[in-house]
Amino acid sequence: MRILVVWLINTVALLALPYLMTSIRISGFWTALIAALVLGLVNALIRPIFVLLTLPVTVLTLGVFILVINGLLFWLVSKMLDGFYVGGFGTAIGGALLYSIISWALSTLLLRN
Repeated sequence: MRILVVWLINTVALLALPYLMTSIRISGFWTALIAALVLGLVNALIRPIFVLLTLPVTVLTLGVFILVINGLLFWLVSKMLDGFYVGGFGTAIGGALLYSIISWALSTLLLRN
């Protein structure tokens, strides 16, 4: 049940992004639902590999390079799905950062153990 709630929270966070950044567009609720699922899968499966491969750069930049990885994966998902548009790589970094902040805030408010 908790996984479904987190999935819906991430969907709501994605739906909020076009209101905050005009260069991100999502065609509807179902597209946001699928995009949240794909983002979750990409972050669970591909992100650890990228983090491991770029560990020296991440250490050298004191962790700031993780933002680049998150933006790259966010942009990758937007290229994979129709109806989810991100204007460019810089927008993807900002969108991934906002997406993380919004989903964290909503999870903190709605999921308490």
